[in-house]
Amino acid sequence: MTESIGVYTNLIHPDPAERKANLAYFEAMMKVGAHMDVSTFITEAGFYRNPNEPAPQVEHHFQEAVWKTMVVTGRELAALAEDYSATVLLEPFFRHFLASAKRTRLYLEEVGLPRLRALLDPANLLEVNDLKEMFDQLGPFIDCLHAKDRKLHVDRGVPAGQGDLDYQAFVRLAARHTPQGPADPRIRGPGQLQAGPGASPPRHGLTPGFAWM
Repeated sequence: MTESIGVYTNLIHPDPAERKANLAYFEAMMKVGAHMDVSTFITEAGFYRNPNEPAPQVEHHFQEAVWKTMVVTGRELAALAEDYSATVLLEPFFRHFLASAKRTRLYLEEVGLPRLRALLDPANLLEVNDLKEMFDQLGPFIDCLHAKDRKLHVDRGVPAGQGDLDYQAFVRLAARHTPQGPADPRIRGPGQLQAGPGASPPRHGLTPGFAWM
């Protein structure tokens, strides 16, 4: 059974025509989802830098005007989701527009529409937030969890249990804040679920009410 569809597109592109096209793509995927009985769609907000121009003093995704435009875009996306009885989960990542748990919470609060929710993948935020901060900020908004691993200051992911994600703390916090939330362990291959120092990787049924997809 398909639980969700990823629609990873750039919602902060500076070209209005490009943003319109990306929202149209989102709607097309919602139509596909409706035929598959899928009503959950996952995306990141996006990142933009013009390769033909010098890097700006303030990154595009941190500029004031981009925040305001993205609030409008988020409300348009939520309206589309309402039309299809769908939910869109925004996945924060520390190098993109939703660069921290707090910034993601503030954004969802400003959009203020229930069709926009959050997917938390702690590995995406380990550089800027600890696990408690992530769940304290986003707990009420989390509808799904990813549980891949990574090491700090390293771009490439690692097999679960070999990085700096504390899986024991992750499962405890998930059980407390999102007891019914589905989670995807994002294991990278057979035999690659290995325990790091002081951490036990999650296993199906470890925590009552915590469902691993």
